[in-house]
Amino acid sequence: MKCLASFFALGLFSALLPTSLQANEENGAIHVIVDRAKVMKIARPAHMIVIGNPAIADTTIKDSQTLIITGKRYGTTNLIVLDRDGEPIADEILTVSSDSSSGVVVYRGATRSTLTCNPNCEQIYRVGDDPDMMKILSEQSAERFSSATADPAQVDSE
Repeated sequence: MKCLASFFALGLFSALLPTSLQANEENGAIHVIVDRAKVMKIARPAHMIVIGNPAIADTTIKDSQTLIITGKRYGTTNLIVLDRDGEPIADEILTVSSDSSSGVVVYRGATRSTLTCNPNCEQIYRVGDDPDMMKILSEQSAERFSSATADPAQVDSE
């Protein structure tokens, strides 16, 4: 009988564990998609923001109680928001991942390519993709960024 009670308790614990972890995952971490921004409201005015790894995410103070978090690279880091007295307002885990809802991965032998399709497919670079293609996409991205940030007056005068 004691063995049966222990078995039942273990089964009940196992049944509840995934729900607890899922609830903690949903409520305990801020999830941001790479190259997208998310708004975070805080209870008190922020004075300082610390991102554990700024290569993964960046944040901007829109106003004293609104932060804009931008996903830069895949990974997990933390976000700490302090008030003027140095007291923590928020101390959160921040996870940045890709939007897998429109992604397609193509393998050609050992070479991997990633495409995003919405509705037309375009090649994007993900860690682990073909390094030669990464170089091409990097050059195209740099050229696009350069033209997007150019002074319009200088472009018109050329």
